[in-house]
Amino acid sequence: MGLLHLLLIAAIQGLTEFLPVSSSGHLILLPNLTGLDDQGQAIDVAVHVGTLGAVVVYFRTDVRRAISGIPGLIRGQIDNPDSRLALLLVVATIPVVIAGFVLNITGIEDALRSTAVIGWAMLVFGLYLYWADRRGPETFASADWNLKHAIVMGLWQAVALIPGTSRSGITISAARLLGYRREDAARISMLMSIPTIIASGVLLGIEVAGDADMETARDAAIGAVFAFAAALGALTLMMRLLKSVSFTPYVIYRIFLGAFLLWIAYGQGG
Repeated sequence: MGLLHLLLIAAIQGLTEFLPVSSSGHLILLPNLTGLDDQGQAIDVAVHVGTLGAVVVYFRTDVRRAISGIPGLIRGQIDNPDSRLALLLVVATIPVVIAGFVLNITGIEDALRSTAVIGWAMLVFGLYLYWADRRGPETFASADWNLKHAIVMGLWQAVALIPGTSRSGITISAARLLGYRREDAARISMLMSIPTIIASGVLLGIEVAGDADMETARDAAIGAVFAFAAALGALTLMMRLLKSVSFTPYVIYRIFLGAFLLWIAYGQGG
């Protein structure tokens, strides 16, 4: 794979993984709209590992808390904040793992990778994010996250398996409607991404492990590093902007992109 193509993939994944604009949708659109070769699952795994590293570094304090709570969770002791955080992350991840497995074995996953599906998802869930952000009260902080809210957000996270939906966008929308402040909604959403990306990476990694070679490994390493840098920059910027800016700029981008994709899909026979 050419270096420019590889860097483009890493930049797209890194910049869009945590912004509410759908990384999977953008990655699918890249070959669909440009004619470039599909990057393959090995590169997908690598750039996901890069973005995973970025969110772990940025939220390292919360990650340490969740990890330290795992032993207590295993023993069934969830009466301390760390074990409870670990439990909530596990609960929130279960729906997307089940839904992902069903889509994979039924072949529905491939049927969803069309320009029209991505366009509609961009538009509809972009408007949903705007409505949720405007309607949702700012009552709860991330420390108030509870089991009921983890289940609700986990179910919405499963919907993000539709390309163009945006995992972060749909979980942030759910959190805002539940009453979480913008920064706290984004924080919970980002923490939820960690076990989800790990589960996805393990699944894809198993599928491509036997086909890896030195050239692919080199490309994967480069992609992971650049995806990490892009994701960390995008995540840092978004979390800072949320102190004073709503999610509206991302909604506007989604509306224009969604409309453009629908024009291609229906007006141009895409």
